[in-house]
Amino acid sequence: MDKYGRELDLILILTENASYTAQQIADRLGITRRNLYYYFDYLRDCGFNLQKTGTTYRLDRSSSFFRRLHEQISLSEYEAAYICRRLDSDDTRDHTAVNIRQKLARSFNLPDAVNPELQRRMNDCVAKLREAMATRKMVVLHKYASPHSNTVTDRIVEPYQLMNDERDVRCHEIRSHENKTFRLSRMESVEIIDVPWTFDDRHKQMYTDMFMFAGEQRYTVKMRMGLLSYNLMVEEYPQSAKCFTADGDTAWIFEGEVVSFLGIGRFVLGLYEDIEVIGCEEFKAYLAGKIKSMSCAG
Repeated sequence: MDKYGRELDLILILTENASYTAQQIADRLGITRRNLYYYFDYLRDCGFNLQKTGTTYRLDRSSSFFRRLHEQISLSEYEAAYICRRLDSDDTRDHTAVNIRQKLARSFNLPDAVNPELQRRMNDCVAKLREAMATRKMVVLHKYASPHSNTVTDRIVEPYQLMNDERDVRCHEIRSHENKTFRLSRMESVEIIDVPWTFDDRHKQMYTDMFMFAGEQRYTVKMRMGLLSYNLMVEEYPQSAKCFTADGDTAWIFEGEVVSFLGIGRFVLGLYEDIEVIGCEEFKAYLAGKIKSMSCAG
């Protein structure tokens, strides 16, 4: 533990429900800013997605490490948000309830459950977005803080799908003509403008597959699996159980939709001798490419 103690402390700081400057992080770790940047490089090399917004840093929870970690947690993000909402109605003097809310918000990257101003702002945004979708009008997302482009700008969009327990909204952005997901906690306000939807033919619903990958395009994968791979998939991904039908006494047929081959590909390649892909040519080509690249690397 001592060998990686500072790295673990850095991960804990960067996953708090807050953002810190490099100097603030260095002070908490008791190191120089120059040494801190070496630790940042180490985290990137380990597959963490380190985000910088302005002068502050945080770890993106979509990093593969957190995805694998969350897969082992019995609570889903939706369930965690539900518990937070129920605890919000409790007496604020109940310190146990406050601590639970804070831990869930930190663990699942939820908006600060004990910040009434943030909750009020998000509720206002949801109301305006619902009205805009009902009347098929464009809106302006005022002062949207993007961690990807490190900008705070106004975005003119056509909102068409509230997601993740109304914490995100799927929109068609007019400037880029792309469908994007915007987090409500990162916008200051929503303004409905008197302009009707123009690109509703490009609106596509988002879908999250059992491996926690989200996207607009879906692929139907069909596989014949032995008892080993069947049992492991149902244990690791309980929502996959509904995708199976028995094929004799020792085999199972899996047929389900995915939006990315990354998650299911890792599973299949790890149990390749126990799985036969019988449907989805795109997935077969993906696996063939992965096997070829691994053979060349060897």
